[in-house]
Formats: sequence, C-alpha cells, structure tokens
Amino acid sequence: MKNLQFALAAIVAFVAATASAFAGSASLVMDARSGRILSAENADELNFPASLTKMMTLYLTFEALHRGEINWQTRVPMSKEAARKPPTKLGLKPGDAITVEEAVYGMIVHSANDAAAAMAEKLGGSEAAFAQMMTAKARRLGMMRTVFVNASGLPAGQQVTTARDMARLGVALIRDFPREYRLFSAQSFNFRGRAIRGHNKLMYRYDGMDGIKTGYTNASGFNLVSAVRDGNRRIIGVVLGGRTAKSRDNKMAALLDQHLGRPAQPGSGSAMAAAKPLDTVEVATLPGVSLYAEPNRARKNASAALMAASTPAVVPSDRPTAIEEVASTEPKADAYWQIQISTSPTAEAARRILVEAQSAGGAALLGASPHTEVDGSGSAKRYRARFIGFASREAATSACTILKKRSYDCRLLPGRS
Repeated sequence: MKNLQFALAAIVAFVAATASAFAGSASLVMDARSGRILSAENADELNFPASLTKMMTLYLTFEALHRGEINWQTRVPMSKEAARKPPTKLGLKPGDAITVEEAVYGMIVHSANDAAAAMAEKLGGSEAAFAQMMTAKARRLGMMRTVFVNASGLPAGQQVTTARDMARLGVALIRDFPREYRLFSAQSFNFRGRAIRGHNKLMYRYDGMDGIKTGYTNASGFNLVSAVRDGNRRIIGVVLGGRTAKSRDNKMAALLDQHLGRPAQPGSGSAMAAAKPLDTVEVATLPGVSLYAEPNRARKNASAALMAASTPAVVPSDRPTAIEEVASTEPKADAYWQIQISTSPTAEAARRILVEAQSAGGAALLGASPHTEVDGSGSAKRYRARFIGFASREAATSACTILKKRSYDCRLLPGRS
C-alpha cells in the first residue's frame, strides 16, 4: 500500500512539474534584420506549438525543392495513417495522391494535417523519421528548446517550443526562402474545384502583414506568428497561449503597433484596414491552384513572386537575388561589402556550405545574399562561397565574427562598384 501511495505521489509530482514547465501565455517581438528583441514575455518557457509546427514541415519541404529532390508537381501518396488524421484536413482517401504544390497550399492556407503527414512520409520515409529531421534542423537554426514528434502539430506531450524559437523559425523562412515565403500571404486557394479559405484573419487586415501561421489545440491555446514589413523594417511577432482567436489577434496587433510606432485603437490595432473584396490571382504555371489575395498586395507581389516560386531552383543562386524585405533600394548589392567563407571544387559543394552558413549566421546575414563565383579553369577551377551586399564594413565584420565562432573561415572583401 505504501509503495502504491509513493508511486501515485511520484506521478502527481511529475505531472505538476511538467505542467509548470508550460507558460500558457508567451510572446516575443523581434526586429528580423538585426535580431534585436524588442519585447518578450515568457519567451523561453515551453509551450505546445500546435499548427505552428507546419512552419518547420514547410521549411524542410522548401529545402527539398531547392535541392531538386522533388518539384512542385511531384506526387505525394496519401497513406492510411495520413488520411485518418483528424480535421483540419483536405479529406483525401488512402491511396489518393496530392502534388507537392497542393500539399504546400493545404498546409499554409488550410493548416491541413493530412497534407503535413503525407509530406512527412514522402520526405522522411515515415512521420517519426521526419520529426527527427525537423528537430535536427531546429537545432541547426538555433531553436534549442524545440522538439518535434509529428509534422502537423496535433497534440503530443513531448512536442514543445518557445516563443523565441518560433521567432527564429519565422526569420529563417524569410531569409532562406524569400520567394516561397510569399506564399504565406495566400488567403485562399482552389483545391480540385473547392475554394478553401484561410484562418489568419489578422493578416488579411493588418497593414504590412504578409504571414506567417496560426495554430490551435485545446492544450496550446491560440498561437500566432506574424511578420510585418514597414518601410525598411521587418518585424516578427509571436503570441502563444491565447484564450481566444480574437484576444490573440488583439494582443499581436497591440504589440506590433507599439514597436512600429503606430497609435493603437482599442480592440483592433490602428493599422488594420477595412476588409476588401478579394481578387482571384492565378498562380502562374501551377495548374489547378489559385490565390485569393487583397488587390493591392496581389498586384504588387503575388504574380511575379509566385511565377519565380513555381520553378524549382537551387539556392543560393550563381546570380544572387537580394532578399527584398531587407535590401536597400539605393546602390546595387555588389557595390556593398562582401565576405568569403570557403572555396570548393564544385558549385554544388559551395552552395551547400552557403546554405549551412546561413543557418549558423542567423540575423547577421539577413541583409546579404549568398553568391558563388568561379575562379580558374579546368582541373584548377574553384568555386568561391561568398555573401555579398552588406551595407557597411561593420555589418560584414560582425557577420564574419559570428561565423568564425561557429568554425567557419571568413575573409572580409570590399564590394565592387
């Protein structure tokens, strides 16, 4: 009897300790360009990510696209396990298949759990193996307190994250996949003749907001990661553990208003625009899928950006493409300072080094673009792995300092005019 009482007491103590590890309510606001934390509340306390998990599933999907392992029209089988995931989902039957394109839109717009599980099985062989890949990538991105055990965010006691880690993941998506990131502005898409609307209502009306993801389970409460562009600034906000979707959105709007210097209005946020009619914007060369976006956002960004995103690409590219969110509109990128971190015998090896260095460098590399440059010919040909476009010597030196701490060689180079 005493042994039973001791065991029960131990269980109660364990449950209490586990429960106390979760803040319930947490938030963080980060300047994405500098990495500076503007405000934080319980930012390093553990919480359940819910469907914010799909941000990492999408990160690994975009990575596979860039490596050429899959393309937008690759078929993704729907297994019995994936098909039985509870709603929200696309509702396919076991044995059916979706394209990578449909899976991506399903996860971004509809937060489809079956699409996330099917994509995990496609890339990892099993969802459990893919979850290990997710956690490993989280560590490489500096998300030190995050553990993933599934691809969707469905309830799992061991699947945890923090507001700080989610902010880092948001920055990584913008930095590493600037073209694909723009897909997060989608409000709706057509799935096999059925129009599916998204959940991110704050994004539809907050001026400058173009992503990223909502999440909810009973255990997590209402979660949100948001990105806002305001002039040359890029702000990432995270709110975890909201009691309702409305209170979560209001808290996010108030935090963003505060740090963007916008006068707040009770309950809404001063920068929220009135709801507008939705235009249909066809995604170039992606058959069967269309975006519904606000007219001003769609005409400026979506058509050209999604045309680029529709073509499988290897990034970093030989001809660098500046990250629009943080690039200056004045001198050309190659007139700025550069750093060189390695030389390699093949272009692919140089690109892989740059991709890994982007994760290691974090916010210090947000204002620069990866670039490979050929030196020599024949058997003596080498590919220089560089980051170009730093706005100042100080910025380039700071990036070098951080990369050297992470065991990268780094050499400062002046820009070419």
